[in-house]
Amino acid sequence: MDLSFMNNPLFQTISPEKQAFLKNFAMQTPQSPENANSLASQLSTAAMDAKQQGLSFSDAETTMLINILKQNMSPEEQQKADRIIALAKTFRPH
Repeated sequence: MDLSFMNNPLFQTISPEKQAFLKNFAMQTPQSPENANSLASQLSTAAMDAKQQGLSFSDAETTMLINILKQNMSPEEQQKADRIIALAKTFRPH
């Protein structure tokens, strides 16, 4: 996986624990998902792992992660992923 996200100014502002989590996640995910279903699966796994570690991510941090994962998707799959994510947000407790 492309680790250039570590140069993102937002990445530089998050806690060292979150940085380590994201680096580890990137290293365990050798390539970006090719479709929206893979993205959903990877995000679900990451969310469960983060929760087990007592980590929570802001919307901006989550968006950064999603954009990283969408890099190698076709425009059509990126749009599908965006629709899945928008739908998931409607079910999130406020």
